[in-house]
Amino acid sequence: MARLYRPLTIALTALATSVAGAQDLPVGESKPEAAPVIGDVQGAKGREAMWSAPTAEDWAKPCLITWQRTWDDAVALSKETGKAILVCVNMDGEIASEHYAGVRYRQPDAAALYGPYVTVIASVYRHTPRDYDREGRRVLCPRFGSVTCGEHITIEPILYEKFLDGRRISPRHIMVELDGKETYDMFYAFDTASVFTTIREGIENREYVPPPDTRGDRSLVGRVASTDIEDRNAVEQAYASGDRTLRRRLLESAIQAKDISQIDLLRLAIFGLDVELAKLARQALAQATTESAIELIGEALRVPMESAEREALIAALSRLGEQFPRAKTLAAVHRGMADRSQAVDVDGWSQALGKAQTVAQVQDRYAIETQLATKESEIAARAEDPDARLELAEASLALAVDPVTVRNLAADTKTGRKLSRLMFEDVRRNGFQAERLGAKGWRVDAVIALADYYLGDLEQAYSRAAVAVEAMPTGEPTWNGMAVLALFAEGRREAIAKAVRAKEEWPAQWLTDVHAAYDVLAKHPLGNDSQIVAHYDFLGRLGARGQAQRVLDGGIERFPASWPLHERLRGRILFEQGVAELEATYARMLAEEDAPPTAVWFAGYASLVAAEFHRRRGEKDAATEAYGRAIGLYERAAQENPDGRDHADHYVALALAGRARMAMEREEWELAAREILASFARRDRTASSVDGLNVTPVMTATTLIARMSENGSDEIAARVQAALDALDPVLLRPPGFEFEGRDAPMTGGAPPRRRRR
Repeated sequence: MARLYRPLTIALTALATSVAGAQDLPVGESKPEAAPVIGDVQGAKGREAMWSAPTAEDWAKPCLITWQRTWDDAVALSKETGKAILVCVNMDGEIASEHYAGVRYRQPDAAALYGPYVTVIASVYRHTPRDYDREGRRVLCPRFGSVTCGEHITIEPILYEKFLDGRRISPRHIMVELDGKETYDMFYAFDTASVFTTIREGIENREYVPPPDTRGDRSLVGRVASTDIEDRNAVEQAYASGDRTLRRRLLESAIQAKDISQIDLLRLAIFGLDVELAKLARQALAQATTESAIELIGEALRVPMESAEREALIAALSRLGEQFPRAKTLAAVHRGMADRSQAVDVDGWSQALGKAQTVAQVQDRYAIETQLATKESEIAARAEDPDARLELAEASLALAVDPVTVRNLAADTKTGRKLSRLMFEDVRRNGFQAERLGAKGWRVDAVIALADYYLGDLEQAYSRAAVAVEAMPTGEPTWNGMAVLALFAEGRREAIAKAVRAKEEWPAQWLTDVHAAYDVLAKHPLGNDSQIVAHYDFLGRLGARGQAQRVLDGGIERFPASWPLHERLRGRILFEQGVAELEATYARMLAEEDAPPTAVWFAGYASLVAAEFHRRRGEKDAATEAYGRAIGLYERAAQENPDGRDHADHYVALALAGRARMAMEREEWELAAREILASFARRDRTASSVDGLNVTPVMTATTLIARMSENGSDEIAARVQAALDALDPVLLRPPGFEFEGRDAPMTGGAPPRRRRR
């Protein structure tokens, strides 16, 4: 995860008290003196008791807080109704955040406190792989209910910029008034009572008188012009269940209310079965003025349509690009992909590489050293010969980039960097000297460009690479030819990124060049999977998903053992087809007659990922079954490749811990204990490793002990505690995202962090 959140619990190390009976109180009220409110008194129990982990029954309850889909929607509704906005921030795996998401947000009395606010939720974690199904229907986040995962992820950087003061801390509650100013900012609270008291008092102490409700009882068609999530839901549900006449009326209303983003309504029509209504929806989409239309336009352009419609959508992107640079980029993508590169002849390269009688190979170490010694001897006799000087530069480059050289220099980082730089400076010096002596052609530009690249002079490297590629013979099979072509693609890619960041125009031919160069590298005998990854990621960031999919499929076929390519394949399957298809895809790979040996390992990991998505959706049985399949596949992988046994054991241990978590949430204490003990026995070093939900086996064991102690299963809890005590103490340390600040001294009477403005 790119954005690291500091959890609330880093301020709670020395704070503990019993949670028993606390949830029976009205939210925000305290017990009599004999039974203080959670967190008010330093106690003997751990934070697992203070912030009770949600059970399977808790997660099965619906989230009762209605979150707005976007920040703009929330602001519009706030101004219309006079309600303040309540910003909530949440984090997967962090114990207090889990308590809010799985327990408090699902309790009627807690949810009632949020009711007077316009609420938004921010979380950078994805809990379901897709935001929409194949028919364009919303797939709601199982953790937060009313929004998609894409929506609570998208809103996070907006809120970070506006309110988080450069500090990603979770959980967090911020009240924002109509003028955009904060009333309070609650984080590092020691209990829910103080948070709920602040939330309630924030409304009670408001001096603002809300305007009268002028919305009244609007017709269904009239609600198309509303940004309120309740109106949006009603309109979309009416479209999904209504007849053709109603659907047309709703779409025509969306065209009239073009300043209101009804993108999800248009999505239902575009991906529906009615061709005429889909065309009407694309007409509305071509008139859209909001940023949210950009993504849907990109998706709509993947569907076959008349050229006039396609051009209208691309023109809409160009128009939106005047305000949103991302749209301008996407317009250039769809225009640039249709052109032919002037620098790289893809067809010519394909034919030349296809006719090659032998596959070019990188020279071995002995051959490289022999060649270099020979060229150095020749220079002594032919000092003014440009060809001899160029050949020396090329031999020096071959030695500098040889894997053995790289490994040897990496053994001593400080000295290695200096020696590496000296080697590339020698390459560049000989290249320039060959050029001064009269050497010309792509080989001179290529060797200087590559030396510049490794020396960090990227601008010069990219410039030289472009010159070299234009003069390079079609089908050049050497390593230098492959490397300078990759450098050319990177240079064009970086030029596009720089222009996008600067919000400047850039020629579509640059994109054509990138696409063409990577297409050739995918067929080049010395190409590698990192180039496929760069091509796929680049196209994906630009929104060219159709082309990206073809690139990835070809890459997997050529490099079946590539971890980064399989990582992207899993992501694509989850996003486009859902978790059910993930395991099915890898099962088909395994069933192929020529399945590579690594297919079993990747299939095991796919089952592990599927299990974690089932966990996020509260599907305990499905998660347990997927974990079982992962264990079986890793057992098979270890038998077929004994050298990978330790690697397989690591993932088996995580799967066993995952099954322990599922058994614990079902309150099957004996089974949960057996599973977590089996995890420690399988590979104790995995005990401190986080899974895809930010949970370690140690965290599961600690929570299990607390839960069993509360339910009278002391004997089982003692067995698990003994296993924890037997682990290396280093493994008991919290994961990296929790460790910062854990040793800070705290007192039970310290107040929560609450900033008022």
